[in-house]
Amino acid sequence: MAGDSCHRPLVIVGPTASGKSALALELARRAHSRPDTADPTELVSVDSMQVYRGMDIGTAKPTPAEQAEVRHHLIDIVDPAERFSVVDYATAFEVAMAAISGRGAVPLLVGGTGLYLRAVVDGLTPPPEFADITAELEAEAYAAGEPEGTVALHRRLAELDPLAASRMEPTNLRRIVRALSVCLGTGRSFSSYGPGLQSYPEVPFRMVGIDPGRAALDELISERYRQQIEQGFLEEVRRLVARTLSRTAAQALGYKELRAHLAGECTLDEALNVAIARTRRFARRQQRWFARDPRIIWISLRSPAEMADQIEQLES
Repeated sequence: MAGDSCHRPLVIVGPTASGKSALALELARRAHSRPDTADPTELVSVDSMQVYRGMDIGTAKPTPAEQAEVRHHLIDIVDPAERFSVVDYATAFEVAMAAISGRGAVPLLVGGTGLYLRAVVDGLTPPPEFADITAELEAEAYAAGEPEGTVALHRRLAELDPLAASRMEPTNLRRIVRALSVCLGTGRSFSSYGPGLQSYPEVPFRMVGIDPGRAALDELISERYRQQIEQGFLEEVRRLVARTLSRTAAQALGYKELRAHLAGECTLDEALNVAIARTRRFARRQQRWFARDPRIIWISLRSPAEMADQIEQLES
């Protein structure tokens, strides 16, 4: 990562609650404080939930003060009732990057949504989308009940595209529906769309990942939920209850469980326990996803300042 690589934009990845945003802010502040740094750093969120307006506390969105201090992009760009896909994100990303370049600023990408990251870092062109087929498949899964409905769709995908089915968990409704809709809509297997996610070419980015370790990450996730409740997470969800949310927004970690509590289906403690367990499983999937990418240089979890020091040492 030395030499010319230092001039490539930086990407910070890692599982949820691992401190990516705090590290990114620390790096941006350091860049702005250096007298020899002419170009400001601007942060680009690579997070599939921070795009939604009104979903702030539960998505660990940067605070208004942090956003005022350092310019952020791809946060609060869509209403939670609207459908927002990886294709939409890639389009918005190109607009943001053009604006950053036009100001002579330096982008710093930060986030944990692996598919969004691969789409923009590798310039992947996703297969076409079929909204009607997607809606029919989702309705079919929900009508059959969970998780049975999702598992049934996974079996159907395995018949049409065994390779794609082998690459996803049989309970991951979103990915299964995506692959199956492409098979049905195009007549081609989902896995036939080039090497895609299985290829890791050279890219014009430096990629650094935070590895907190499983035990530390589990505690970080629990602590984050405790802090979010104190910050008003439950009130934020209450404001969203009366609204119609897109399927993606409705599945956001923590929001689904707190809505169940507000509906009287469980106690607050029960809702938080389910949310914590679900988030820990999600974090494991993130870790597996990023661990497959050989381009990522891993650093250990420390304070933001200490992690920034690690990155600077890599670049020296």
